[in-house]
Amino acid sequence: MACVENALWFYKGVPQALVPDNLRAAVSKSSRYEPRVNADFADFAAYYETAVLPTRAYRPRDKAIVENAVRIIYTRVFAPLRHQTFQSIAALNKAILEHLQKHNAMSFRGREYSRYSLFEEIEKQALKPLPEKRYEIKRQSKATVHKNSHIYFSKDKHYYSVPYQYIGKRVKVIYSESTIEIYHQHKLLAQHTRERQKYGYTTTKEHMPSHHRFVSEWSSEKFIGWASQIGDYCQTMIIKILDKKQHPEQSYKSCLGILHLAKKVGEQRLDNACKRALEYHTYNYNMIDNILKKGWDQLDEMIEEPIDIPDHKNIRGSHYYK
Repeated sequence: MACVENALWFYKGVPQALVPDNLRAAVSKSSRYEPRVNADFADFAAYYETAVLPTRAYRPRDKAIVENAVRIIYTRVFAPLRHQTFQSIAALNKAILEHLQKHNAMSFRGREYSRYSLFEEIEKQALKPLPEKRYEIKRQSKATVHKNSHIYFSKDKHYYSVPYQYIGKRVKVIYSESTIEIYHQHKLLAQHTRERQKYGYTTTKEHMPSHHRFVSEWSSEKFIGWASQIGDYCQTMIIKILDKKQHPEQSYKSCLGILHLAKKVGEQRLDNACKRALEYHTYNYNMIDNILKKGWDQLDEMIEEPIDIPDHKNIRGSHYYK
């Protein structure tokens, strides 16, 4: 598909139809009468407003001109470069383009015109204009709308907001290099600019429950009250996490994860871990989990016992270093 697109931008126009071979990237099922075009390639053709007319399978005559053109290109473009060494793809492409331009400007045998002059005089006029920007290949995946009105896009480890009415619903995510589109039963719910910030949030204000008087099972007050029962440091940590985000709902999962740690290690250890994390000025679940796993929450309670140095003639005394 990228090769076809590069060709369109090289010619600076779009033909009325594209005639691909029956390769899997273009045709998912070949047929003499109704070939099935690959969904991605069909979307690509729709974007450029052109038709796809695959050649017939096992019919070399359908593409005889193309096959001959490929042979000529190998002879006039690739063969002269076979003994050269290139240090980068850009340098190789530059050399190929130079030979290609020379090939296109070469007059036909016994004729006064070239491929380039014929294109400028006849074919260029038949091309439709290109769109403002190139086509972006789209992929899709599935996701679930969490209680904080966001879906988790695992490819980039990023969160995107969805209208709160769809909390708990299974949605389809269609994404390209620059955009994220979220659908539920063929209905577009949200469209966002794609972000690559890990564990970051992209939020549309109107999607959040708090802006629609929506009473959620999770709330800031609930988490703060829960944390206060564990300890002052835990409560401060939860408040810090809630204050970090533009919308409190974005932090609810982090708060829930921290508070659930009390079931594993007990309330006292969790409160101590929160104290340690506050000293580090780091307010997130991962830090507190690491502190507990490595036992850093108990460092203040560990008392170093004096080491008894045995009396031995081979041990130098303090006078030795004076």
